[in-house]
Amino acid sequence: MIPAILTVDGVSKRYGGKPAVLTASLRLEPGKVTALLGPSGCGKSTLLRLIAGLDVADAGVISLGGRILAGPGVFTPPEARGVGLVFQDFALFPHLSVLDNVSYGLRGAAWEQRKATALKHLAAVRLADRAGAFPHMLSGGEQQRVALVRALVPGPAALLLDEPFSGLDAHLKSEVRSDLLTTLHSANAAVLVVTHDAAEAMLMADELVLMVGGQIVQTGPPQDCYRRPASPQAARLLGEVSLLPGQVSGGVVATVFGDLPAPGLPDGPAQAAIRPEAAILGGSGVQARVVGHGFGGAFHELELERAGQRLRLRVAQAPPPLGATVEVRLDPDLASVFPADGDDAVRNRS
Repeated sequence: MIPAILTVDGVSKRYGGKPAVLTASLRLEPGKVTALLGPSGCGKSTLLRLIAGLDVADAGVISLGGRILAGPGVFTPPEARGVGLVFQDFALFPHLSVLDNVSYGLRGAAWEQRKATALKHLAAVRLADRAGAFPHMLSGGEQQRVALVRALVPGPAALLLDEPFSGLDAHLKSEVRSDLLTTLHSANAAVLVVTHDAAEAMLMADELVLMVGGQIVQTGPPQDCYRRPASPQAARLLGEVSLLPGQVSGGVVATVFGDLPAPGLPDGPAQAAIRPEAAILGGSGVQARVVGHGFGGAFHELELERAGQRLRLRVAQAPPPLGATVEVRLDPDLASVFPADGDDAVRNRS
């Protein structure tokens, strides 16, 4: 049996005439975790609800394993889609034990079989000893694992998770994320994780889907999306970036902090997207003045000023004092150049 692939093709949704999702297309493959990343209100939770069947799309087609779930004249209800869903608040049944919550999705089978299957899945996430507990007796991380197991027990071909770490304390996220990924990969389902946290998305995803204003602006492996953003908007979704105006001439863009290659970009105004690690102190760079700094734990963040433009960078060593003059240069492999209007992004290459 070939594992099912979930596809979303040209899906749109409006509420009261206001677009929430516009012609969104993506592909979820079994055994892979895809993170749908975007700011609050960009439409990512709406897209998740459309895939799950909790809302009806205005246009487009959603299919799983070649079977159309939603499209013109077709709508499969949520319970018949073969798609699991873990809500942001976990939505555990408060009056049921952990064991009964997990076995709920196995209704129709004999109780002993349901119990054995539920305990097996709970053991996989180290919660078999909590089978008799009720949700209010669990920590946030334990509740999240129970909700995940409950969604996985019926064997869905696709699994959707809406902001799975939003209710967890920061110190729990790393541990819970590790457990979650192990469980997800072993299930071999096509997984979509909705999040607004860029670091979280890059750490756990095999594939990223970046969304802004209801539209998908870029898809690809995390490293490609980070190093080769499709637009300034896409670059900002994955972390801090300084946008410097520049002028392209002969495939090179000139900025006040130095020149960068811009192959394929026509002569004229442009903008360079510089991540903090793309600016390097020292070497044969240009002079700039330190106008701000802060301590970030593993790094110091500096803000430099030159000719009315500002640039942020990060250093591991003790920072120079405010007002000091330093030399800075740009790493072309960690910077991107776009047309001045931000369309048709061109990646820097030397």
